Amino acid sequence: MTNITRRDLLSSGLALSATSLSGRSAWARTAALLQDSVPEHPAAALPAVAPREQLLFDFGWKFILGNGNDPAKDLEFGFGQSDFSKTGDFKFAKARFDDSKWRPLDLPHDWAVELPFVDDDSGKGDSQLRSHGYKPLGRRYPDTSIGWYRRAFDVPAADRGRRIWVEFDGVARDALVFVNGCFIGRNDNSYAPFRFDLSDFLAYGATNYIVLRADARFGDGWFYEGAGIYRHVWLTKTDAVHLGNWDSTVRSTMHGNAAALDLATVVQNHSGRAVTAKVSWKILDARGATVAGAESSSQSIPPDQSQSFTTAATLRDAALWSLDEPNLYSAIVTVEADGKVRDAEHLSFGVRTAIFDAQKGFFLNGKPLKIQGTCNHQDHAGVGAALPDRLQWFRLGVLRDMGCNAVRTSHNMPTPEWVDACDHMGMMMMCETRQMSSNPGGMDQLEAMIKRYRNSPSIILWSIGNEEWGLQGAMAEQGERIASSMVDFCHRLDPTRVVSAAVNGDNEKGLSVPLDIIGFNYNTRKFPLAFHEKYPTRPIFGSETSSAISTRGEYTTNPARHTVNCYNGVVGWGETPEEWWKFYGTQGWEAGGFAWTGFDYRGEPTPYGWPSISSQFGIVDTCGFPKDYFYYYKAWWGKKASLHLFPHWNWHGKEGEEIPVWVYSNLDEVELLVNGRSLGRQATPSLGHLEWKVKYQPGAIEARAFRKGSVVLTQRRETTGPATTIRLTADRTDIDADGQDVAVLRVEALDSNGRLVPTADSKLAFHLSGPGKLIGVGNGDPNCLESDKDPQRSLFNGLAQVIIQSLKSPGEISIEAAKESSAGPALTPARLTVTSRPAKARPFVPAIEQS
Repeated sequence: MTNITRRDLLSSGLALSATSLSGRSAWARTAALLQDSVPEHPAAALPAVAPREQLLFDFGWKFILGNGNDPAKDLEFGFGQSDFSKTGDFKFAKARFDDSKWRPLDLPHDWAVELPFVDDDSGKGDSQLRSHGYKPLGRRYPDTSIGWYRRAFDVPAADRGRRIWVEFDGVARDALVFVNGCFIGRNDNSYAPFRFDLSDFLAYGATNYIVLRADARFGDGWFYEGAGIYRHVWLTKTDAVHLGNWDSTVRSTMHGNAAALDLATVVQNHSGRAVTAKVSWKILDARGATVAGAESSSQSIPPDQSQSFTTAATLRDAALWSLDEPNLYSAIVTVEADGKVRDAEHLSFGVRTAIFDAQKGFFLNGKPLKIQGTCNHQDHAGVGAALPDRLQWFRLGVLRDMGCNAVRTSHNMPTPEWVDACDHMGMMMMCETRQMSSNPGGMDQLEAMIKRYRNSPSIILWSIGNEEWGLQGAMAEQGERIASSMVDFCHRLDPTRVVSAAVNGDNEKGLSVPLDIIGFNYNTRKFPLAFHEKYPTRPIFGSETSSAISTRGEYTTNPARHTVNCYNGVVGWGETPEEWWKFYGTQGWEAGGFAWTGFDYRGEPTPYGWPSISSQFGIVDTCGFPKDYFYYYKAWWGKKASLHLFPHWNWHGKEGEEIPVWVYSNLDEVELLVNGRSLGRQATPSLGHLEWKVKYQPGAIEARAFRKGSVVLTQRRETTGPATTIRLTADRTDIDADGQDVAVLRVEALDSNGRLVPTADSKLAFHLSGPGKLIGVGNGDPNCLESDKDPQRSLFNGLAQVIIQSLKSPGEISIEAAKESSAGPALTPARLTVTSRPAKARPFVPAIEQS
């Protein structure tokens, strides 16, 4: 990969290339990714690369709530001031501690989603409680803001002399870690991974105890963030001579059809004596065939020091990573010292080029491409922030189905599984850090993000911040210095990518000055074109756009019910999909943009407050059920013929009243029929919609879409009868019995003719039997205060969602959905079977009984 200088990066053509460092999360099957459906769960294990062991540390934990004020309710922690005075004195991390009242659970875990909703704005219209989804977290809620996790684990005597690390992918928020009575360390942000070397503190050939205290009284963002160990935990064992953490890079430069690979890594020596080491690289294609290899020169590494190793290789006829063909290679990096293999790791990578050009927009592998992106937070219905890996793939599949080709990780370092899914599914990414600061903590977060993901082919740019009002305004001078330090640091860690930030303003001062490319939040008609004319050599894209709002299945805006219509709902600073895309989709000089947001998310319940507990910005709701805006994007971002007719046609009591009927289509013309009578054809406006005013009468409306005079697609909306039965379907009916895989169930209410009843709202109960468990429920209603964890949920406009997870034993998982109450009209229950099949699970640390 060619290194790009500071001067190169600031030129009008910003060329990039990248490879992917997926590390431990490269579990996916590439073959299914070229299909329209969401690919199978990534369950296949990586090739063995002994003597390193990377063990999943998620199973067999125990949990209890602590207290932020009263040490008597917080394991006596902080009762006095001498807790940290002696090493090894923390009794809660020792063998004889009584944890019998603690709740067993597996990770990832978000205790915030389990808490009740609380109506408490403290007189403030935009309080932290409101923006975080009305969950009782913060200093005013000491009883529910501290959580303790505890686990016992064995360490074989044979591990003595190895380096053993515990690695946390993410904990919300302030974490203290203890092992065998000893304080190990702390971490104070929710998104950057952190690790501790436990080698000196372990009992070898014996049982060990680890405890983590998570303090969620403070947050990092102004949106729902969850609480607890909500990402994976790992126990990593290496030789004393081992590869550095996230230090291996593969950088490619295209020469015709061949890719020159610059290979680099760092080897650390904790052996206590000097060693002579070398590093070899074996490059494999998607079939597992060796296609290239290289070996570094030997070097001496003094004790307790590290050494960089570099070499090069060539990929002939390189298969490029692209949206339609996300080709990935893998590399096995092996360290040999004093004639013995000491460490090895398996990396997944891809080869591609990208260019941001100030006059011509964005190019991927030399081909022009508009960024058709969405911004997304990381929570989902039923599970909060603790998403199983498979759910990342499910969410990405929903976005791909509407033609989305890029995601922005708003506003934080993403989980590795989200990046891995993008790499495998062909989705570009704007990867954003949480804290925009050049202080030590901010730079540590930035370093972790870039080092971990700097070779991912899906990532096309780094973002160092979002809407930092002070650094754009009153503190513009400091903002420029802070941004300059962060941008320069990004370039040192990764000279192959451009750096930007999401700026709500004119981008002419402060933090915008050192940026490589300019991101505009909103102000579509005010700032981007004027900036382009004034600074014609600076590339531009929409870092955050639209902010259209709507409530799925609702077609009137009703403040009393906290609903927003699905035709043209939008906040004051935002634009409808049509308005923003007619600009960003047609200007040849800009790269495209990211709509706010792909999914609804907890917190920021715009435009209403209590009892609204989630946003309404999503193109799909919190479950991933599409709103009508979804089909605008599918028509104009997708590659296939598309037709969508709305609203539904159940308007009892509005007979004779005018109902707006809209159509989204990318075909030439559309004809509307009402109860068989044509209301005429209309030509489809470019990047627009079609509209009729129809006096309601029960029956049916039908849209017929034409291309070159012939009907290509039709769609009907019929007046249904009342709901009589329930239907259950699953995204997959075969899942892996690995204790982690999930099936996402769609719950629908149908009338006697098998038609979805779009206004059904019955409350349902769910019963599960077999080797599985229900881990969450939802319905996409932004005003629903029902539990996400109880085995029951009301339908919202005909739909609900249930998420079930496998156990480690195979078998048939049976799910039944029935009406919860006998009151009112009966509903025929539904049953579904999901097969949990034997599967090779990721290596994990066995759970043992804690005492």
